[in-house]
Amino acid sequence: MISFEIPLERYPDTYNSQPLLFAALANQKRHMAVYLHCIYADPTIRQDFENEYAASGKPMDIGKSCVRFTRLERLPLDAIERAVRRMSVEEYIAAYEASRRRS
Repeated sequence: MISFEIPLERYPDTYNSQPLLFAALANQKRHMAVYLHCIYADPTIRQDFENEYAASGKPMDIGKSCVRFTRLERLPLDAIERAVRRMSVEEYIAAYEASRRRS
């Protein structure tokens, strides 16, 4: 899995003592997946992402923690870029901490 993580030097207080995952790309047996934790951390970003994805006309297959696709041409890269840019590292850490307090 190729991932963009927040290093432990920046934020060491994770639940599993591993770097905090922000986004990732993985290859599964029948599909590839982009993990965009920012769209799961903020309902507004998620809704805007889903609206933009639907408007692209590309087939949407979004799971609880990933966006699945079979070919790169089926992925709206511009929508992914905008979703990732909308949340700063500081905002993501704050959302992560808030979710941990709720658990």
